[in-house]
Amino acid sequence: PVPCCCAECAVKMASGGVSVAALWTEVNRCGQAGDFTRALKSVNKILQECKDDITALRCKVVCLIQNGSFKEALNVIHTHTKVLGSDVIAFEKAYSEYRLNRVENALKTIESATQQTDKLKELYGQVLYRLERYDECLAVYKDLIRNSQDDYEEERKTNLSAVIAAMSSWENAPPEDLGLPETSYELCYNSSCTLIGQGKLTEAMKKLQEAEELCRQSLSEDSDMTEEDIDSELAVIHSQMAYVMQLQGRTEDALQLYNQVIKLKPTDVGLLAVTANNIITINKDQNVFDSKKKVKLTNADGVEHKLARKQLQAIEFNKALLAMYTNQAEQCRKLASDLQTQNPGHPRPVLIQVAQLCREKQHSKAVELLQQFSEQHPESASEIKLTMAQLYLIQGHVTKACDILRTIEDFKHKPGMISALVTMYSHEEHIDSAIDIFSQAIQHYQKQQSGSSVHLSLVREAANFKLKYGRKKEAISDLEQLWKQNRKDIHTLAQLISAYSLVDQEKAKSLSKFLPSPDTMSFNVDVVELENSHGATYIRKKAAKVIGENSPKEQGQEDVKKKKKKKKGKMPKNYDPKVAPDPERWLPMRERSYYRGRKKGKKKEQVGKGTQGAMSGGSAELDASKSASSPPTSPRPGSASTSAASSNIVPPRQQKPAASGATRKKPQQKKKKGKGW
Repeated sequence: PVPCCCAECAVKMASGGVSVAALWTEVNRCGQAGDFTRALKSVNKILQECKDDITALRCKVVCLIQNGSFKEALNVIHTHTKVLGSDVIAFEKAYSEYRLNRVENALKTIESATQQTDKLKELYGQVLYRLERYDECLAVYKDLIRNSQDDYEEERKTNLSAVIAAMSSWENAPPEDLGLPETSYELCYNSSCTLIGQGKLTEAMKKLQEAEELCRQSLSEDSDMTEEDIDSELAVIHSQMAYVMQLQGRTEDALQLYNQVIKLKPTDVGLLAVTANNIITINKDQNVFDSKKKVKLTNADGVEHKLARKQLQAIEFNKALLAMYTNQAEQCRKLASDLQTQNPGHPRPVLIQVAQLCREKQHSKAVELLQQFSEQHPESASEIKLTMAQLYLIQGHVTKACDILRTIEDFKHKPGMISALVTMYSHEEHIDSAIDIFSQAIQHYQKQQSGSSVHLSLVREAANFKLKYGRKKEAISDLEQLWKQNRKDIHTLAQLISAYSLVDQEKAKSLSKFLPSPDTMSFNVDVVELENSHGATYIRKKAAKVIGENSPKEQGQEDVKKKKKKKKGKMPKNYDPKVAPDPERWLPMRERSYYRGRKKGKKKEQVGKGTQGAMSGGSAELDASKSASSPPTSPRPGSASTSAASSNIVPPRQQKPAASGATRKKPQQKKKKGKGW
């Protein structure tokens, strides 16, 4: 127990019936038992009698911090600033500010303290890590590990490995090998994060598997831990495994593992936000309804205090892209505009706006936006200009795209850029511009990497290009340079002689002396076998045999093959060889000489008069088509030359249908009994 500092206070407590020693004993006992709520009550009783007791005030602040009441602890510190100086309670004040996410205020409190204790240094390292000042944080933890001897050495090494992993992931800094042992799953996990930052994905996956085994072993020793608790603890490792799978292109496996982590519903909002964001990146423009559900997890309270700045930035970018994929144009523009305000030099917000404009077919406006950004931020101009060139190509402005690409200094002399420019200029038939591209690139590599493989390959491509387009005179210098590098290159020498033959025949003759003799160039090659080989593009036609060489037997066989059997023509079904066919049968009915047109009302006269099914008696007599004077027509099926057949004609309504499957009557269905109307 700590005694009171003043005699007057002791007298007041004694008069109240409770001794100071008894209250301090109660405070000490509750503190050792971890019951800080009862300890706080005893401290408050002490402060009722002596408001300015420094020890009691400090104990009250500690009890409030242990109970998680950080705001009340700060209120007590600010109320008694005269009594509680900056050196007396600096750690408690800085820790309360840190837990309330007032990281900048915590940094000022620590730096203003005159005495830097080990506790303050530990907190200082945590504050620097949250502020992403990794270089200073690394130095603090190195000093702590070097100058401290207690039971927290492993925790400090874990924090040190976390700093190295963050530097590798967010700053692309080469990791420093500090020889940290990977005895715990936390150290093994941080080591895997460092490997991910270096791009060593296979090694990182192995480290994560080791971390998973170590975690299971350490947690299974605790009898109070259930299988669900172990899975919740492994959620961070599994999410990182899924991230590695995603980077390796195994998106299906990654998505399955991400969903398993989401189903566990971990309490870490940062882990949930990162996992949900990565699922959204896999979905892209597919499965947008699932992405809309997952994006809500990235908006949880406290996410901004759990993740690094680049992680939060990536999440906001993906929100804007999701709005674009779901055709929410206004929301996409708003999010992209806010991102550009927060990150004025970052090209991605502008590219998102440009993508949205392109979806709306506003390519010209998109190019203007890119041009404006590239002028304002030349440090990001390379990526922006590549996008501008792509938009010009979409619009069909190939020359403008080439002009833009030639202004990108970072990629100006790269082999890929040279190839693209030469291809586009060739497409536009600007051969001089393409040759100029080759010349500038060759001059650049002549100064920087003379004789390198890149330099010689460019010279070779330039020479071949000039020869292809008939510029043999211009190709001479390139061919000479190549031949000087390799005197045994016969192909280049032959090209050089061919080029010189148009300019200087004497020079061509002198160079032809270096050609090998025909004897040394002869090869035992079977020409027939070569022509018949798979992939041969040219096959020599065999000479035709001389007429008369064939034997009579062969000639007879050829005559048989040439003769073709004539197929008999098909006759109509009603064809009658005794009746001469109508000579006008090939003409349409309207163009025939005997066509009289259709008589109106003919059907009306036949149908509806007389008894049901009977035919009118005079209809057959009045039918001009049946008269003898009508011209002959093609015979109809079933027609007879005798007149007796016409008397046996059965009227249409009295004819019975044939008993076929198509005309067979269906049995009447019985009416269903209803329950009423």
